[in-house]
Amino acid sequence: MEGLRLGDILDDYCSRCKLLTNHSVVSLLNDEPAKVHCRTCFYEHNYGHGKNLEKKKSSKTKAKLFDEVLSSIAPPPATPEDTTKDPEHK
Repeated sequence: MEGLRLGDILDDYCSRCKLLTNHSVVSLLNDEPAKVHCRTCFYEHNYGHGKNLEKKKSSKTKAKLFDEVLSSIAPPPATPEDTTKDPEHK
């Protein structure tokens, strides 16, 4: 990205719009954009190189949380009693 100047237009992922939109360069650091200004919603944020930088929960995490909620609601399944025990010693 050589030759960028303040006010130049480039594409970046907007964390407010949740879309890849046009942005204006607001600040430069070592001749690379540091902050950009979304031309759609007017939100100013760090330059993300056009990538979605938000972390998404993995499906494993969702499944683990779902199982945790279900285990707190429903009691664990009953296990058959050991038949080798003496019935008088309960």
